Amino acid sequence: MRGTVGYAGADSVDRFTDQLFGHLRRIDQRRWAHAYVLGLLTTPGKKSMRRLAAAASDSPTASQALHQFINESPWDWAPVCDRLRHWAEGRVRPRAWTIAPVVLPKRGDKSCGVHRRFVPHTGRTVNCQVGTALFMSTDAGDFPLGWSLLLPESWARGDLRERARVPDEAVARPERHVLDLIELLVGPSRHEPVPVVVDVDGYLDARPLLHGLIRARRDFVVAVPDGLPLAPFTAARPVRSQPRAAVRMLDAPSGPERAVRGLVRNQLVQLPFTRDEQRPQPFRLFAGPGTRANGLGRLWLTNIVDRPVGELMRYADRTAAAGETVDRLERGFGLRDFEGRSFPGWHHHMTLVSAAFAYSRLSTAAAGYGALGMPGDWARERDFDRSVDLLSA
Repeated sequence: MRGTVGYAGADSVDRFTDQLFGHLRRIDQRRWAHAYVLGLLTTPGKKSMRRLAAAASDSPTASQALHQFINESPWDWAPVCDRLRHWAEGRVRPRAWTIAPVVLPKRGDKSCGVHRRFVPHTGRTVNCQVGTALFMSTDAGDFPLGWSLLLPESWARGDLRERARVPDEAVARPERHVLDLIELLVGPSRHEPVPVVVDVDGYLDARPLLHGLIRARRDFVVAVPDGLPLAPFTAARPVRSQPRAAVRMLDAPSGPERAVRGLVRNQLVQLPFTRDEQRPQPFRLFAGPGTRANGLGRLWLTNIVDRPVGELMRYADRTAAAGETVDRLERGFGLRDFEGRSFPGWHHHMTLVSAAFAYSRLSTAAAGYGALGMPGDWARERDFDRSVDLLSA
């Protein structure tokens, strides 16, 4: 294994990877985990397996060994994600937990989960993999801590599933995987609970996600489709079926504020219940950041009904910040450079990319990587929140 001389934070990278991968039984697994993270941090341009291996070893078989570690070695990525969360929470405090889709265009049809899909935010149909990422949203930026690969029906059975080594539990409803990801990484947080922000509209069904979050007693802000069945809130008997409560846009002032967020009226609503004896629970429906085809703001539903709408919009804004993080992961950390076709290999790669990104931003030893230098989005928006609250009350 080549030494790590020449990288300013080499010794700390050793300690960092020991914290994340020290529980792995085999020495070679721990060694190649360190090599992969170090390669992601130090290799410019495309993060191919050969180039990552060259950063760690002069051996002609290094790239083969690294490929084996990522695609074939049977190590569980979930404990690594949990350890990464503990490490990150020791340095920054979460302000929200954000779930957002990540679309990875692909040329061929052999990579696990690849399929043709209409991508709502681009308005195009592409050949791609679609994953969901859980980000810890903080004043120092958004950090991906866990991943879930969405599998279309064709990948849930038969030869494709067997060749990609897709486990049985991965073919259940994809909404369940997102809820499991939240339970794994959000549940044991050392800090006070903060809301879960979810924007997977167009990829997953909002209803099972909402019911799962309600059952877990979590505060949430969730992007919902226009057709979600809702009814105006009443403290009396539940309403079984009524049209979705209307959201009417206010006239927003001209100027840069209009591009930042919509100024809207908001309304208390309820989800139609199936049992008469259940008491209705109030939710707040509001139009917030992002636009739909009709030019109006995206619809968001939350069980946080005692906060100003400006604060709720700030939570909804986290999905845009998560998108900016994905761009950084693609440009500098090899998010799209995974070389393999297996389900475990995809999760191994994404987990290691997340680790390298978190280290580059949060370790004081990561000289030159902008550690803790990202703007405090939450503090910057407070002045604007007040004007939003006054116009939206």
